[in-house]
Amino acid sequence: MTETELRQEIVSVAQAIDRAGFCPSKSGNVSARFGDGLLITPSGLPYARTRPEDLIHLSLDGTILSGSRKPSSEWPFHVAIYRARPDEQAIVHTHSPRATALSCTRRGIPAFHYMIALCGGADVRCAEYATFGTPELAENAVKALEGRKAVLLANHGVIALGQTLAGAHTIVAEVENLAGQYLDILAAGIEPVILDAAEMERVGAKFAGYGKVG
Repeated sequence: MTETELRQEIVSVAQAIDRAGFCPSKSGNVSARFGDGLLITPSGLPYARTRPEDLIHLSLDGTILSGSRKPSSEWPFHVAIYRARPDEQAIVHTHSPRATALSCTRRGIPAFHYMIALCGGADVRCAEYATFGTPELAENAVKALEGRKAVLLANHGVIALGQTLAGAHTIVAEVENLAGQYLDILAAGIEPVILDAAEMERVGAKFAGYGKVG
């Protein structure tokens, strides 16, 4: 993929999550590896007005390599995740309504449905709380993402990783879906039946074979 194509895909994903209602008040951000660093969406610019040339090129220590705008305020966790997870190529962060609501209870999503395996393991953890845009939040996110492709950020939102932008986009949408289902179960006052670790390993192996994990 050329730089032009990658920039366009980042903008397309950002605009898609915005249209889906996942980014109220211009929240959320999208990035992808590029060269020895990453391209990331800018701070404060509505996604509907964002163009490929508005993206910022950062190094993996957070230095701005090119771009006239400020990078997203959450750039610290983007660079921290890329440093910790060389296998991942894209990050999508949202404040999607139901997953964010669940994050405010500081609980994750257990394996009540086999689609949890799409997120890389037997659950979606909730990272410990830290103020947005801080190194502490980045550290907490990296820790909670160990062995996973998605995490809830306490009282904040969702991060999804992918080997492609499309993969990360798919995962962040599925986390919102699963969070909504889980909240509906809790609201009904009943306890879900949780799939055991052996079953989740079987499902994960099937997903890997089908190429479904992004």
